[in-house]
Amino acid sequence: MTGPAAARYAARIVRSAWRSGRSMDAGWLEELRTDLERRQLDLGEVLQRVVDGVTARLEADRGTLYLVDRANGELVSRVAHLPELAEIRLALGEGIAGWVAEQERPVRMPAPSEDPRFAGRIDAQTGYRTDSVLAVPVRSKERVIIGVIQLLNHRSGSFSAEDQRHLEALAVTIAELLGLTSLAPQLHGRSSQPLQLHYNHMVGEAPAMLAVYDRIARAAGTEATVLVRGESGSGKELVARAVHDNSPRRAGPFVVVDCAALKHELVESELFGHERGAFTGAHKAKAGRVEQAEGGTLFLDEIAEIPLGTQAKLLRLLQERTYTPVGGTRVRRADCRFVCATHQDLEAMVRAGRFREDLYYRLDVVPVRVPPLRERGPADLDRLVDHFLYRLSERHGLPPRHLSPAARARLKAHTWPGNVRELQNCIERAVVLARAPRIEAEQLDIRPGPALRELEASAPGEGAATGFSVGLAPLREVERAYVRFVLEHTGGNRTRAAELLGIGRNTLLRKLQED
Repeated sequence: MTGPAAARYAARIVRSAWRSGRSMDAGWLEELRTDLERRQLDLGEVLQRVVDGVTARLEADRGTLYLVDRANGELVSRVAHLPELAEIRLALGEGIAGWVAEQERPVRMPAPSEDPRFAGRIDAQTGYRTDSVLAVPVRSKERVIIGVIQLLNHRSGSFSAEDQRHLEALAVTIAELLGLTSLAPQLHGRSSQPLQLHYNHMVGEAPAMLAVYDRIARAAGTEATVLVRGESGSGKELVARAVHDNSPRRAGPFVVVDCAALKHELVESELFGHERGAFTGAHKAKAGRVEQAEGGTLFLDEIAEIPLGTQAKLLRLLQERTYTPVGGTRVRRADCRFVCATHQDLEAMVRAGRFREDLYYRLDVVPVRVPPLRERGPADLDRLVDHFLYRLSERHGLPPRHLSPAARARLKAHTWPGNVRELQNCIERAVVLARAPRIEAEQLDIRPGPALRELEASAPGEGAATGFSVGLAPLREVERAYVRFVLEHTGGNRTRAAELLGIGRNTLLRKLQED
């Protein structure tokens, strides 16, 4: 969500807090919950707009929303009017905001520099003079302090009791808002990772994920076609939704087409629609997905599965933004943005003649590579585990769950060929079946994926002839030996070997070259 859309969204949040000094009414809270559950919003911008709105309404000069970074025991200025510094970090108890967080009480005072709780080092760093301050705690529904909202320098010289009442109402609203986002597990849970703030539902701070966020931000405000690459289960649809939800088209529909699930003979009809009588069974005209996406975004998932015969028509759609329904004669104009995704090696498909080269170049305008989970590192795995433990316990109405150190170590030892989707399923099984809040390593049902089961179920004669074994050796050598074993098992088919190993074909080639 960007620009005017974010401003309207935030303005509604601020207005709700001013209605008789109460937080959001139940009806709108449920509407907001539904909206946040399905949208990958830019949380930073939404919160910034909220702080902008309350700062203006209460006639303050500056406003800051601090969030509790439990991993570091600090308050962090995640949203602020702060041109002099990138962020402020306060130890709990330090400064006015730190005192509010620690004591769980509001502060309203003129001339705060004369108070011993005032952190003069911040004014010294910024060159700003604080003449009056109003700060209130932000509490979760469990009454846990998750942040502080602070306003500086009222235009009339001091903040009133009425100002404090309004700001406390807004703090309740902000807490409700945060509780519906992917920040909630970090603010409430046992996370050992520093606080992060990116797109809602997108969790991770690995360099490869930061590159994904950067591409989303750059692409979202444009009409450019986006091609999302990544293995199954890595989160390609989340990226596509983030592009749409933070674009000028976010008010329009987000239409998903799973190209792999469509019968080849019905692909054109599904995409472009058809006229009555276009083929046997076409008793009436039907709108296609392109028409359904009018004013919004058309997400073509598994674009590599589009049959060659349809690829030429898809190329025309992308180039000219025009199409003709099956059985029709009138050319129609398409008004939608295109985001596509695939886990296939499109370059290899082009070389094999299974994918049009001109279509490939038309798709590959803004490429976004979503990294597999095994490349994101243990810190991202910890973040995702904490996120799923909190959210899935909440979803199933169960007490909060946490992992023993041995259980967490076992998760880190797995390669996760099914990526984030496999991890989520594993955590959900553990959350639902656990008899106590603490989940032990032996309670984690980590299952081999279909590709590995297929390899393990090889014919007895084949397995006896080519069974994998290796003596004691460095891990790097064992890995190389196993890669060669799987490649031999597939008869030299590198694409199939990569699928069995749960890695990309380029990664397989790199591992072979390491010999």
